[in-house]
Amino acid sequence: MRVQTWVWLILVAMIGGAVGGLHAEDIGCVATTFRVVGANDQICVSAFDDPKVPGVACHLSQARTGGLKGTLGVAEDRSRFSIACRQIGPITVELAKLPKEEDVFSERTSLIFKQTRVVRMVDRTRRTLVYLAYSTKVVEGSPFNSVSTVPIMPWEVPDGPAPTQSRQR
Repeated sequence: MRVQTWVWLILVAMIGGAVGGLHAEDIGCVATTFRVVGANDQICVSAFDDPKVPGVACHLSQARTGGLKGTLGVAEDRSRFSIACRQIGPITVELAKLPKEEDVFSERTSLIFKQTRVVRMVDRTRRTLVYLAYSTKVVEGSPFNSVSTVPIMPWEVPDGPAPTQSRQR
């Protein structure tokens, strides 16, 4: 009976994490530690757009644990990450209509209990969006966090075709 309760709790936590999260696009990873068995430890960069503020994109780098546990998806990733958010287009949303704080991204970093979350805060006085990345656990929070700000600026669309970039060699 006790085992069944634990199995149900694990399944609910896994399904809730998979359904409730706002997901990002993986950009790429670099290996940091060689592992004889399983995948190497990595730092991976992901990108996501703010779902309620068109014109803002964020990039999040995170440590991902390799080895046999990492390969099987049961390793707990370290709470080490960095975030950078930028205005990539016109921001037309009214700041007054945005909530003071709102989750914009969530990703599991362990099998059950731990997540990396990104919260958007609105600094109406400075007309700035503040993005705070932090790690959570059911039992204990993590002091590791990272912050990025996006001041709301006018966005001018150039007339004519977009400029092309050329590489100098």
